[in-house]
Amino acid sequence: MSYVEHLKELHGLPAFDFPAPEAARELPEADAVAWRLSTDPYDDDSEEEFEELWDRFLETVDPAGVRAIVVGRWGEAYDNDSEFIVRRLVAARERLTGLRAVFIGDLEQEEEEISWIEQSDVTPVLDAFPLLEEFGIRGGTGLRFPAVRHQRLRTLRFETGGLPGEVVRGVAASELPALEHLDIWLGVSEYGGDATVADLAPLLAGGGFPALRRLGLRNSEIQDEIAAAVAGAPVVAQLASLDLSMGVLTDKGVTALLDGQPLTHLTRLDLRHNYVTESVAERVRAALEPSGVEVDLSEPGDTWEHDGVVHRYTAVAE
Repeated sequence: MSYVEHLKELHGLPAFDFPAPEAARELPEADAVAWRLSTDPYDDDSEEEFEELWDRFLETVDPAGVRAIVVGRWGEAYDNDSEFIVRRLVAARERLTGLRAVFIGDLEQEEEEISWIEQSDVTPVLDAFPLLEEFGIRGGTGLRFPAVRHQRLRTLRFETGGLPGEVVRGVAASELPALEHLDIWLGVSEYGGDATVADLAPLLAGGGFPALRRLGLRNSEIQDEIAAAVAGAPVVAQLASLDLSMGVLTDKGVTALLDGQPLTHLTRLDLRHNYVTESVAERVRAALEPSGVEVDLSEPGDTWEHDGVVHRYTAVAE
Protein backbone atom coordinates (compact mmCIF):
# COMPACT_ATOMS: atom_id res chain seq x y z
CA MET A 1 0.00 0.00 0.00
CA SER A 2 1.03 3.63 -0.38
CA TYR A 3 1.33 5.59 2.84
CA VAL A 4 1.70 8.90 1.01
CA GLU A 5 -1.68 9.74 -0.46
CA HIS A 6 -4.00 12.72 -0.48
CA LEU A 7 -5.94 13.09 2.73
CA LYS A 8 -9.48 11.84 2.44
CA GLU A 9 -10.57 13.71 5.53
CA LEU A 10 -9.34 16.07 8.21
CA HIS A 11 -10.91 16.77 11.59
CA GLY A 12 -13.71 14.38 10.74
CA LEU A 13 -14.61 16.34 7.61
CA PRO A 14 -14.32 15.00 4.03
CA ALA A 15 -11.62 16.66 1.95
CA PHE A 16 -13.00 18.84 -0.84
CA ASP A 17 -10.90 20.37 -3.61
CA PHE A 18 -11.57 24.08 -3.96
CA PRO A 19 -12.26 24.31 -7.70
CA ALA A 20 -10.39 26.26 -10.34
CA PRO A 21 -11.94 29.60 -11.33
CA GLU A 22 -13.18 28.26 -14.65
CA ALA A 23 -14.90 25.25 -13.03
CA ALA A 24 -18.57 25.99 -12.46
CA ARG A 25 -19.34 23.95 -9.38
CA GLU A 26 -21.71 24.31 -6.46
CA LEU A 27 -19.77 24.68 -3.25
CA PRO A 28 -20.62 23.09 0.09
CA GLU A 29 -21.16 25.08 3.25
CA ALA A 30 -17.94 26.46 4.69
CA ASP A 31 -18.04 24.23 7.77
CA ALA A 32 -19.10 21.02 5.96
CA VAL A 33 -15.73 20.00 4.47
CA ALA A 34 -11.99 20.21 4.85
CA TRP A 35 -11.01 22.63 2.08
CA ARG A 36 -8.08 21.41 -0.01
CA LEU A 37 -6.20 24.21 -1.72
CA SER A 38 -3.74 23.18 -4.40
CA THR A 39 -2.27 24.44 -7.65
CA ASP A 40 -0.74 22.51 -10.52
CA PRO A 41 2.35 24.14 -12.07
CA TYR A 42 2.14 21.66 -14.95
CA ASP A 43 -1.43 22.52 -15.92
CA ASP A 44 -1.19 24.55 -19.13
CA ASP A 45 -4.85 25.57 -18.81
CA SER A 46 -4.40 27.33 -15.49
CA GLU A 47 -2.07 30.19 -14.69
CA GLU A 48 -3.39 30.79 -11.18
CA GLU A 49 -0.67 31.07 -8.55
CA PHE A 50 -1.29 29.87 -5.03
CA GLU A 51 -1.53 33.44 -3.71
CA GLU A 52 -4.35 34.11 -6.17
CA LEU A 53 -6.04 30.84 -5.26
CA TRP A 54 -5.82 31.70 -1.56
CA ASP A 55 -7.30 35.16 -2.03
CA ARG A 56 -10.12 33.81 -4.18
CA PHE A 57 -10.88 31.16 -1.57
CA LEU A 58 -11.22 33.73 1.21
CA GLU A 59 -13.49 35.87 -0.96
CA THR A 60 -15.64 32.96 -2.14
CA VAL A 61 -16.13 30.91 1.02
CA ASP A 62 -17.20 32.40 4.36
CA PRO A 63 -13.83 32.35 6.17
CA ALA A 64 -15.42 32.48 9.63
CA GLY A 65 -17.16 29.17 8.90
CA VAL A 66 -14.09 27.28 7.68
CA ARG A 67 -13.09 24.58 10.16
CA ALA A 68 -10.35 22.70 8.29
CA ILE A 69 -7.81 23.59 5.62
CA VAL A 70 -5.61 21.16 3.70
CA VAL A 71 -2.77 22.79 1.77
CA GLY A 72 -1.63 20.75 -1.20
CA ARG A 73 0.79 21.78 -3.92
CA TRP A 74 1.73 25.45 -3.76
CA GLY A 75 3.95 25.49 -6.85
CA GLU A 76 7.22 23.69 -7.31
CA ALA A 77 7.54 22.43 -3.74
CA TYR A 78 11.28 21.78 -4.02
CA ASP A 79 11.88 25.42 -5.07
CA ASN A 80 9.46 27.15 -2.68
CA ASP A 81 9.26 26.31 0.99
CA SER A 82 6.12 26.61 3.08
CA GLU A 83 7.05 29.89 4.76
CA PHE A 84 4.70 31.94 2.62
CA ILE A 85 1.89 29.42 3.30
CA VAL A 86 2.46 29.95 7.02
CA ARG A 87 2.43 33.72 6.51
CA ARG A 88 -0.84 33.57 4.59
CA LEU A 89 -2.50 31.52 7.30
CA VAL A 90 -1.27 33.81 10.04
CA ALA A 91 -2.36 36.93 8.16
CA ALA A 92 -5.89 35.52 7.88
CA ARG A 93 -6.24 34.63 11.57
CA GLU A 94 -8.86 37.33 12.23
CA ARG A 95 -10.98 36.03 9.34
CA LEU A 96 -10.54 32.29 9.92
CA THR A 97 -12.04 32.43 13.40
CA GLY A 98 -13.58 28.96 13.21
CA LEU A 99 -10.44 27.17 12.02
CA ARG A 100 -9.72 24.04 14.05
CA ALA A 101 -7.50 21.93 11.78
CA VAL A 102 -4.64 22.55 9.33
CA PHE A 103 -2.53 20.18 7.25
CA ILE A 104 0.38 21.54 5.19
CA GLY A 105 1.96 19.51 2.39
CA ASP A 106 -0.79 17.20 1.12
CA LEU A 107 1.13 15.98 -1.92
CA GLU A 108 1.16 12.35 -2.99
CA GLN A 109 4.12 10.59 -4.55
CA GLU A 110 2.96 11.18 -8.12
CA GLU A 111 3.20 14.93 -7.47
CA GLU A 112 6.43 15.16 -5.45
CA GLU A 113 8.61 12.77 -3.52
CA ILE A 114 8.08 13.41 0.17
CA SER A 115 11.71 14.49 0.61
CA TRP A 116 11.22 17.21 -2.03
CA ILE A 117 8.54 19.02 -0.02
CA GLU A 118 10.28 22.06 1.43
CA GLN A 119 8.88 23.05 4.80
CA SER A 120 9.82 25.85 7.24
CA ASP A 121 9.12 26.94 10.81
CA VAL A 122 5.43 26.03 11.07
CA THR A 123 4.87 27.00 14.71
CA PRO A 124 3.55 30.53 13.90
CA VAL A 125 0.35 28.76 12.82
CA LEU A 126 -0.09 27.44 16.35
CA ASP A 127 0.64 30.85 17.83
CA ALA A 128 -1.90 32.50 15.52
CA PHE A 129 -4.70 30.00 16.14
CA PRO A 130 -5.03 29.27 19.87
CA LEU A 131 -8.21 27.24 19.24
CA LEU A 132 -6.56 24.90 16.73
CA GLU A 133 -7.14 21.25 17.61
CA GLU A 134 -5.37 19.37 14.82
CA PHE A 135 -2.13 20.16 13.00
CA GLY A 136 -0.32 18.04 10.44
CA ILE A 137 2.77 18.41 8.28
CA ARG A 138 4.05 16.30 5.36
CA GLY A 139 7.70 16.65 4.42
CA GLY A 140 10.69 17.11 6.71
CA THR A 141 13.14 19.04 4.53
CA GLY A 142 13.73 22.44 6.12
CA LEU A 143 11.12 21.75 8.79
CA ARG A 144 11.51 23.56 12.08
CA PHE A 145 9.40 23.23 15.21
CA PRO A 146 10.82 25.11 18.18
CA ALA A 147 9.11 24.35 21.50
CA VAL A 148 5.63 25.88 21.77
CA ARG A 149 2.80 26.26 24.23
CA HIS A 150 -0.71 25.52 23.04
CA GLN A 151 -3.69 24.80 25.26
CA ARG A 152 -6.14 23.24 22.77
CA LEU A 153 -4.12 21.12 20.31
CA ARG A 154 -5.30 17.52 20.43
CA THR A 155 -3.61 15.94 17.39
CA LEU A 156 -0.10 16.60 16.05
CA ARG A 157 1.23 14.70 13.05
CA PHE A 158 4.54 14.71 11.15
CA GLU A 159 4.73 12.62 7.97
CA THR A 160 8.30 12.56 6.69
CA GLY A 161 10.93 10.40 5.07
CA GLY A 162 13.48 12.08 7.31
CA LEU A 163 12.61 14.13 10.39
CA PRO A 164 15.33 16.36 11.86
CA GLY A 165 16.20 15.59 15.46
CA GLU A 166 15.79 19.29 16.16
CA VAL A 167 12.07 18.93 15.44
CA VAL A 168 11.72 15.93 17.76
CA ARG A 169 13.45 17.85 20.53
CA GLY A 170 11.17 20.83 19.95
CA VAL A 171 8.06 18.68 20.18
CA ALA A 172 9.28 16.91 23.31
CA ALA A 173 9.96 20.27 24.98
CA SER A 174 6.55 21.73 24.06
CA GLU A 175 3.70 22.31 26.50
CA LEU A 176 0.62 20.68 24.98
CA PRO A 177 -1.68 19.73 27.86
CA ALA A 178 -4.62 18.73 25.61
CA LEU A 179 -2.57 16.58 23.18
CA GLU A 180 -4.19 13.17 22.78
CA HIS A 181 -2.61 11.88 19.56
CA LEU A 182 1.02 12.32 18.49
CA ASP A 183 2.15 10.67 15.25
CA ILE A 184 5.79 11.00 14.16
CA TRP A 185 7.34 9.48 11.03
CA LEU A 186 11.06 9.60 11.81
CA GLY A 187 12.41 8.44 8.45
CA VAL A 188 16.01 7.71 7.53
CA SER A 189 19.33 9.51 7.88
CA GLU A 190 19.85 9.71 4.11
CA TYR A 191 16.92 12.10 3.92
CA GLY A 192 17.62 14.12 7.06
CA GLY A 193 16.17 11.80 9.69
CA ASP A 194 18.85 12.19 12.34
CA ALA A 195 16.65 11.88 15.44
CA THR A 196 17.89 9.48 18.10
CA VAL A 197 16.33 7.59 20.99
CA ALA A 198 17.92 10.19 23.26
CA ASP A 199 15.87 12.89 21.48
CA LEU A 200 12.73 10.90 22.28
CA ALA A 201 13.64 10.36 25.94
CA PRO A 202 11.72 13.36 27.38
CA LEU A 203 8.60 12.26 25.51
CA LEU A 204 8.95 8.62 26.59
CA ALA A 205 9.47 9.66 30.20
CA GLY A 206 5.82 10.68 30.40
CA GLY A 207 4.31 13.62 32.21
CA GLY A 208 4.92 16.09 29.42
CA PHE A 209 1.66 15.36 27.63
CA PRO A 210 -0.81 14.27 30.31
CA ALA A 211 -3.72 13.71 27.89
CA LEU A 212 -1.72 11.58 25.42
CA ARG A 213 -3.51 8.32 24.55
CA ARG A 214 -2.32 7.51 21.02
CA LEU A 215 1.41 7.52 20.19
CA GLY A 216 3.01 6.74 16.85
CA LEU A 217 6.80 6.53 16.49
CA ARG A 218 6.96 5.19 12.98
CA ASN A 219 8.84 4.76 9.72
CA SER A 220 12.27 4.56 11.35
CA GLU A 221 15.47 2.74 10.46
CA ILE A 222 16.18 2.53 14.23
CA GLN A 223 12.80 0.93 14.98
CA ASP A 224 14.37 -1.83 17.09
CA GLU A 225 16.08 0.75 19.31
CA ILE A 226 12.82 2.65 19.63
CA ALA A 227 10.95 -0.52 20.55
CA ALA A 228 13.51 -1.32 23.23
CA ALA A 229 13.19 2.20 24.66
CA VAL A 230 9.39 2.03 24.57
CA ALA A 231 9.48 -1.30 26.41
CA GLY A 232 10.46 0.48 29.61
CA ALA A 233 9.01 3.93 28.92
CA PRO A 234 6.68 5.38 31.61
CA VAL A 235 4.50 7.06 28.94
CA VAL A 236 3.22 3.66 27.78
CA ALA A 237 1.08 3.22 30.89
CA GLN A 238 -1.18 6.11 29.83
CA LEU A 239 -1.62 4.98 26.22
CA ALA A 240 -4.53 3.21 24.59
CA SER A 241 -2.82 2.84 21.20
CA LEU A 242 0.85 2.35 20.31
CA ASP A 243 2.03 2.50 16.70
CA LEU A 244 5.54 1.32 15.77
CA SER A 245 4.69 0.55 12.15
CA MET A 246 6.38 1.33 8.81
CA GLY A 247 9.94 0.92 10.05
CA VAL A 248 12.72 -1.64 10.12
CA LEU A 249 11.32 -3.60 13.05
CA THR A 250 12.77 -7.09 13.54
CA ASP A 251 12.51 -9.91 16.06
CA LYS A 252 14.99 -8.05 18.26
CA GLY A 253 12.71 -5.08 18.76
CA VAL A 254 9.55 -7.13 19.20
CA THR A 255 11.25 -9.40 21.73
CA ALA A 256 12.30 -6.32 23.69
CA LEU A 257 8.67 -5.22 23.76
CA LEU A 258 7.53 -8.61 25.02
CA ASP A 259 10.20 -8.66 27.71
CA GLY A 260 9.35 -5.14 28.88
CA GLN A 261 6.40 -3.71 30.76
CA PRO A 262 2.89 -5.14 30.30
CA LEU A 263 1.05 -3.99 27.18
CA THR A 264 -2.25 -5.72 27.91
CA HIS A 265 -3.94 -2.40 28.74
CA LEU A 266 -3.64 -1.28 25.11
CA THR A 267 -6.55 -1.51 22.73
CA ARG A 268 -4.25 -1.57 19.67
CA LEU A 269 -0.60 -2.30 18.87
CA ASP A 270 0.29 -1.46 15.27
CA LEU A 271 3.40 -3.21 13.93
CA ARG A 272 2.58 -3.12 10.22
CA HIS A 273 5.39 -3.19 7.65
CA ASN A 274 7.85 -5.20 9.71
CA TYR A 275 10.63 -7.77 9.40
CA VAL A 276 9.37 -10.10 12.09
CA THR A 277 9.45 -13.89 11.79
CA GLU A 278 6.21 -15.81 12.13
CA SER A 279 7.31 -17.49 15.34
CA VAL A 280 7.88 -14.17 17.08
CA ALA A 281 4.69 -12.75 15.59
CA GLU A 282 2.79 -15.66 17.14
CA ARG A 283 4.39 -14.87 20.51
CA VAL A 284 3.06 -11.31 20.30
CA ARG A 285 -0.43 -12.44 19.42
CA ALA A 286 -0.48 -15.08 22.14
CA ALA A 287 0.70 -12.56 24.73
CA LEU A 288 -1.71 -9.75 23.86
CA GLU A 289 -4.75 -10.84 21.88
CA PRO A 290 -6.34 -12.85 24.71
CA SER A 291 -6.44 -9.57 26.68
CA GLY A 292 -8.33 -7.86 23.87
CA VAL A 293 -5.39 -6.03 22.28
CA GLU A 294 -5.74 -5.66 18.52
CA VAL A 295 -2.32 -6.55 17.08
CA ASP A 296 -1.51 -5.71 13.46
CA LEU A 297 1.53 -7.50 12.05
CA SER A 298 0.52 -7.28 8.39
CA GLU A 299 2.49 -6.02 5.39
CA PRO A 300 5.92 -7.65 5.78
CA GLY A 301 8.66 -5.36 4.49
CA ASP A 302 10.71 -5.99 1.37
CA THR A 303 14.37 -6.99 1.60
CA TRP A 304 17.24 -6.83 -0.85
CA GLU A 305 20.41 -8.89 -0.53
CA HIS A 306 23.71 -7.72 -1.98
CA ASP A 307 27.11 -9.32 -1.38
CA GLY A 308 25.66 -11.34 1.43
CA VAL A 309 24.19 -8.31 3.21
CA VAL A 310 20.42 -8.12 3.70
CA HIS A 311 19.03 -4.61 3.32
CA ARG A 312 15.75 -3.60 4.92
CA TYR A 313 13.74 -0.46 4.23
CA THR A 314 11.28 1.82 5.91
CA ALA A 315 7.91 2.20 4.23
CA VAL A 316 8.58 5.85 3.28
CA ALA A 317 11.98 7.41 2.62
CA GLU A 318 12.49 9.50 -0.52
